[in-house]
Amino acid sequence: MDILSIVERIGEEPTAALFGLITGMLFGVAAQRSNFCLRAATVEFARGVLGPRMSIWLLTFSTAMVWVQAAQMLGLMRAEDARMMAVPGTWSGAIIGGLLFGMGMVLARGCSGRLLVLAATGNLRSLVSGLVFAVVAQMSLHGWLSPIRDGLSSLWITEGGRNVDVLAAAHLPAAAGLGLGLVLAALAIHLSMRNNLGVAKLFMASGVGFAVAVGWVLTYALSQVAFEPIQIESATFTGPSANTLMFFLVPDTVLEFDIGLVPGVFLGAFLAAAVSGELKAQGFEGAGNMQRSMIGAAAMGFGGMLAGGCAIGAGVTGTSIFVGTAWVALTCMWVGAVATDYLVDQKGASTVTA
Repeated sequence: MDILSIVERIGEEPTAALFGLITGMLFGVAAQRSNFCLRAATVEFARGVLGPRMSIWLLTFSTAMVWVQAAQMLGLMRAEDARMMAVPGTWSGAIIGGLLFGMGMVLARGCSGRLLVLAATGNLRSLVSGLVFAVVAQMSLHGWLSPIRDGLSSLWITEGGRNVDVLAAAHLPAAAGLGLGLVLAALAIHLSMRNNLGVAKLFMASGVGFAVAVGWVLTYALSQVAFEPIQIESATFTGPSANTLMFFLVPDTVLEFDIGLVPGVFLGAFLAAAVSGELKAQGFEGAGNMQRSMIGAAAMGFGGMLAGGCAIGAGVTGTSIFVGTAWVALTCMWVGAVATDYLVDQKGASTVTA
């Protein structure tokens, strides 16, 4: 059954939600089995280690780029039509929001995507933190925090009414994106072999990147047959978490890709954990840990919305199509995370010990 047949049978909006569900389930299974997490990679890096978590993150990052750029060269999607490329970007939002998000994911001990995956396995700490993240993201999008977000975003925006295509701005050929992805993938495989990661981990880490490409391809294909305009998008968790929260609170919320994505990740991660026997109820380790996690989740909710994406939305999905502000946001997430780990966890622990 082709996409047009699906649309004719169930409608455009349910089809978009179905594609979100498919993308989310692929992401959830792969992320749970690979232990993908940007926060864990930044902590390793901050402590002078290029270990297994760094290997997994780099493999996901690079393979997403390879899959997406290959899909574009085959005509399966067009990056210039993607929503995050077709609207103005905010440099100030990417910088400030990226720093806040990086700080928040270290405090919460997981980025927003990782919290969702862990919540599906029975981690109540991640469930509570994920709810705080979603509420603050919604407040930043349409609530009390939205004027602050708007003010910070407007400080420095991209010119020309669109975001910046890094490849075009650098006057590089279209194949340069695929080439960079392959080089980074080779480096990731080298690190993975040095860290003795098994084939299964490598496959699942690349599966997270593949899920990002699937989201781009499916929403692009839907946009080509839909009567109403369809956003071309893929995996991200700041906006979708806020939208999914409102879907369950407001009965008449419209179905879309976002509404299928978050439940899909949860379901995929749950099934993967159940099959592997890794479902386990876990809670907070004291009031201090709970306070720290909730502060971190709130910082991620506001920071991710300000930056135009989370560790996945900007850090993998946006960079895979070379969105300028996404690369800046990812860089600032690394800076914020490394600085927070050093000041809070490393220096703080040494001070307590002394």
